[in-house]
Amino acid sequence: MTYEHFNDDLRDTKFPLNHGSGAMPAVGFGTLFRDLSVTTQAVKDALEAGFRHFDCAERYRNEEQVGVAFKEMLDAGKVRREDLFVTTKLWNTNHRPERVAPAFEASCRRLQVDYIDCYLIHTPFAFQPGDNQDPRDEEGHVIYDDGVTLIETWRALERLVDEGRCKSIGLSDITLEKLREIVEVARIKPAVVQVEAHPYLPEWELLEFCKEHGIIVLAFAPLGHGMEPNVLEEPVITQIAQRVQKTPAQVALAWSVQRGVAFLTTSATPSHIRENFDISTLPQRAMVEIQEDITTRIRFNSVVETGVPGFIPRKK
Repeated sequence: MTYEHFNDDLRDTKFPLNHGSGAMPAVGFGTLFRDLSVTTQAVKDALEAGFRHFDCAERYRNEEQVGVAFKEMLDAGKVRREDLFVTTKLWNTNHRPERVAPAFEASCRRLQVDYIDCYLIHTPFAFQPGDNQDPRDEEGHVIYDDGVTLIETWRALERLVDEGRCKSIGLSDITLEKLREIVEVARIKPAVVQVEAHPYLPEWELLEFCKEHGIIVLAFAPLGHGMEPNVLEEPVITQIAQRVQKTPAQVALAWSVQRGVAFLTTSATPSHIRENFDISTLPQRAMVEIQEDITTRIRFNSVVETGVPGFIPRKK
């Protein structure tokens, strides 16, 4: 660790929200864990490491465990609520307008917060309303809900902003085409769009559109989710990592923030949590190399096509 990294403020970058006066920390921590029992400790470790932006969702089924971590750290005076940026998401089964406020309230209650910094529609797909998060017919196909449109759901989110419990609203797992439709008719424009993005899926066109409209792009799977082909084994990235004496993960995450994209990483391992926070500015030459020399293009998660989250395992 060389001394010049100490005054490098890349990890402290905040992107201003286009609605209200807030700003989203570019460096974010995701809370989707396979093993839900690690949630509380991982969130506490992330807070200790310096993370202040946390991405949650009712679909992850662990908002309560996240809330326990927040409460412990807030009560201990280790963090202030106004320094936290808490995002959570409306699940597909709650798209009908009358279901939005109750779903929002339930998330607030589980997270033990009295407001949410950003509320996202988890996917643009409405599923059959009800308590079953994954409604399927006899043949195992998802049961969609054609009784509600995305803009009707969006209007219900706008009302949450009007009421002041929700500072900003946005969309997740959405295509540029669908995003344009909402931006055109929205009274309160989306502040944030969360999509899969990494050096193998840079989403430049979406990013350009979002920058024009002051929308923050928030990347999930910024390291490619450990899938094959592995972003962290990409020669362009490993060579830059050697030159700048950082890990491939730190290079990919720094690239994200420097091009204006906030990111979410998830880990339950304290050393990885610290590594993902400890990013430093890359030289301009490295930024150009990542943009121009990486030609692999791949999407690892098919959620944008179906509304069903899931990474597609690919054989080499």
